Amino acid sequence: MEKTAIYAGGFFILLDEENGPMLYREGFYGKPLGIDKPKTPIFKAKMILSFYEALYLKRKKGLKVVDSLGNEITEEEIIKEANNYIDNFDIKYSVYEDLRNKGYIPKPGMKYGVTYLVYEYGPGIDHAPFLVHVIKQAESMEVLEILRAGRLSHSVKKRLIIATVDPKSYRINYYLFKWFE
Repeated sequence: MEKTAIYAGGFFILLDEENGPMLYREGFYGKPLGIDKPKTPIFKAKMILSFYEALYLKRKKGLKVVDSLGNEITEEEIIKEANNYIDNFDIKYSVYEDLRNKGYIPKPGMKYGVTYLVYEYGPGIDHAPFLVHVIKQAESMEVLEILRAGRLSHSVKKRLIIATVDPKSYRINYYLFKWFE
């Protein structure tokens, strides 16, 4: 069954309350509108997708993305629009795609001051064991920034990972920080 998302002002919405939630069941894609934290993967609701999810699903699962007039939106148009909302979208997306391809479930990490909160099994099934912050390879982080992030990750029982991405080759390196007591 073909799934279609409508793009409007920074949001991708799946209006089909029957088939849209299938994406959630299949890989915890999106967020159901009107349900804060689903207790079960079986529900009826319109779904909202992030730029990362919409692009990934378009590329990997054939999601159709249209504008409010029904005109199909290309991958390039999604990327161009995403760059209006998200700094370094292409760098961050490359990590999102890599994590998804490795079987992980990245969700927005803003609550923790990082790029992604990463689950092994899925929200509601396990607690996310990783906080992943994405930076360009040549970008630096202040020591105090790393210490703050490390203390926060330790206090919420998550492991901090810094993902660096080469902006030319998109090669990704992951650095795991462990808090010593």
